[in-house]
Formats: sequence, structure tokens, C-alpha cells
Amino acid sequence: MASKPDIWLAAGLRTPFAKVDGPLKNMDAIALSVPVVQAMLAQGARPDFAIWGTVIPNLTWSNIAREVLLDAGADPTIPAFSTIMACSTSMIGVIEAAGMIDGRGRDLALVGGVESMSKVQVGASIAFSDWLKGFQAAKTPGQKLAHLTKLKPSDLKLWIPKVANRTTGLSMGEHTEITAKEWKLSRADQDQLALESHQHAVAAWEAGFFDDLVIPVGEVKRDTIPRKDSTLEKLAKLGPAFDKTSGQGTLTAGNSSPLTDGAAAIWVASEAGLARLPAKTPRVKVVDYEVTSIDLRHEGLLMAPAYGVPRLLARNGLKYDDIGLWEIHEAFAAQVLSHIAAWEDETFRKTKAGVEIDLGKFPRERMNPTGGSLAVGHPFGATGARILSQAVKELASRPKGEKAIVSICADGGQGTMMLLESA
Repeated sequence: MASKPDIWLAAGLRTPFAKVDGPLKNMDAIALSVPVVQAMLAQGARPDFAIWGTVIPNLTWSNIAREVLLDAGADPTIPAFSTIMACSTSMIGVIEAAGMIDGRGRDLALVGGVESMSKVQVGASIAFSDWLKGFQAAKTPGQKLAHLTKLKPSDLKLWIPKVANRTTGLSMGEHTEITAKEWKLSRADQDQLALESHQHAVAAWEAGFFDDLVIPVGEVKRDTIPRKDSTLEKLAKLGPAFDKTSGQGTLTAGNSSPLTDGAAAIWVASEAGLARLPAKTPRVKVVDYEVTSIDLRHEGLLMAPAYGVPRLLARNGLKYDDIGLWEIHEAFAAQVLSHIAAWEDETFRKTKAGVEIDLGKFPRERMNPTGGSLAVGHPFGATGARILSQAVKELASRPKGEKAIVSICADGGQGTMMLLESA
């Protein structure tokens, strides 16, 4: 291609987010996604293609993107494919869409993701699955009876999905406890960040910020997780959630994001694609993006943005203070604080991120002004689209040329970051 059009993001819609086994517990990933896609299509735009993702596997579908569009009543000629990158799932979907938009018939993409943590499918072990296939293949009663004798009690184990890394065997919370100790992060700082997240989310809901970003699902009209009555005193009373034996655990249910159900979407477009959307839809320009992967065996599992954000800024000749809005995914308060500590650490910046220039002091007061994942919730596949739409709406209301960084870490030692600009 001789040239590529500018890429834009336009704010999308999402369901309310609710804790696992809460008011959305009866909806699986497809059922949660359908009303979001229907509401996006009701804006009058037909996307040229769609990308959708979910993290928790389900044996009843292989391409959730296609199934969601069909169930939503979308034009069946719209191509749709699925994507996955742990907590960065719907942000990597946005990056994929940005790469596909070409101004030659691909001008508008519907991107999003979902997680139904209340509807987790349990699977048979590989050994039991193999045995079942053999039993089904047996032709005669004698063959089936003979096959029965091959079944071992140990084969009857069930595979239950869990929030743990396959390579290390540790959960994200257990990994982050290690990182918190390495960076000497205090429990008080973690609780303070969690409190601010809830205060910002509650204030944003009361100010009407989310009114045109969240659609009702049944009787659920708003996020159920933000706590108006949260205080530092209440947070301080919570016991450690992951390190319960050393006496030094600092991650609690209060400063960790909760298991959450929800779905979210966003538009990715060229200028021609933007013209199909309602004029009032908030939109911002994509300047650059970064996808970072680190060695999770020797570095904190969720530390990829600590490497990626300095590289993204340096590549564009920017420092921390040049960014007016920071939207950082809050898997854990400790994960956010470890990123900030690394960004401000000269040795880390130079020797690990490979950035020589001094990027300055991180402006924490510009971070997550309308609440982050600690308060809003974290349905893995949906968080990327949620945090991007939130950032797009906030940034679009600011003066032309103001910039935002949106950053998400992901299990497996990876992460995605985007640099956006108001127009």
C-alpha cells in the first residue's frame, strides 16, 4: 500500500460489570455479548469486519466473534474472527483492527470482548477424553465391556479452569505478591490507590459520565462493584488474599480487582468509517501502540508495561508530563504501583526498558480519573474495550492535541499500550 489512512477510536458501549455469581450469573459469554453488539449496530453503522474475544475457554464454540454476530442478528456477510491475549484481549483486537483498516473497503471495525466468570465450563481430563472416544468407537457389547476395564480411577479427574499461569503454576495474585515485595510496596499505598479508584468511579457514575457508555442488561443498569462507603479503615481490616502465611502479604480482596462478568465494545475506524457513526460519538486519533513481552521466569508476571510505556514515549519524543491522561488497568494496586516505581527508576529504565532519556516524574494525579478496574471490575476479555472507551470519551472532551496513554498488563508476561491524541 502506498499510504494508510489515519486510525481513529470511537467510544463504544458495554454492559454493567458485576461480580462473579452476581446479577449477571445466568448469562454465558455469548448471551452477555449479544446486547452490546445489538446496541452498537443500532447506532446505524454496518462494520466492515468484527473482532471479539474471551479468555476462559468453552467447548461449545470455537469462534465466539462469529457466533455473537449471528445471535445479535447482524448481517451474516460481515466477517468476524476471535482473538485472545489474556487481560489485553480486546486491546490487542483493537490493534489488529487498526492494522487491517486500509481505506479500500475496510474502514470500520467493531471490536470487543467478554468474560462470564460465572459460567465456567469444566472439562474431562485428556485421559478420560481418550477413553470416551475409544468407548464410542467400540462396535459390539463385548468390545464396550472390554474397554470398560481399561478405565482407571485416576483418569476421572476433571479440568477446572483457574486463574493461574500454566508455565509457573502461580496465580496472578501470587506473582504480584512477589513483585510487591521486590519493589517494597506498602499495604497503605495499595489501599490508598484502591480507595481512589472507588471514589473516582462513584463520582463518575454520579456525574453521568457512564450514562452513554453503559447499556442496561435486564434489571442491571450500572456497575455493581464501586463502593461509595469504602474507607481506608475498612480496607485496612481485610486480610491477605494470596500470601496468607508469611505475615508479609499485602494484596487483599480490597486492593485486587474482583472476578467479574461483563462485555464491552469499541469502534476502530478510518475517517471514512467515522462518517458512518453518529456525529456525537466521542472519537480520538491513534498515534502509536506497543506490544511488549518479557521473560516471566525472571521478571514480574504483570510487568510488561513497565518496559513498554517508556519505549512508546521515547519513540514519540515524549515524557511522562506530556501525557494529560493515563488510563492504566488495575489488576492489582500493587501491579500499578510497581509500574510507576519502575517508570521512575533510572536503572530499570536504562538497563531493562532500554530507554536512556530521563522521562521525568510520573503524574499520578492524572491517572484513572473516572475509576479503574479495582472499582469497575475486570472481566478479562472485556477490559481492553472498556478502558479504551473510557479513555476516548474523557480525552475527546479535552483540548485538541492532548495525549493519553492506555496501558494493560496481561498474564503470561505480556502487555499492550496505546498512545492516543484528541483532535
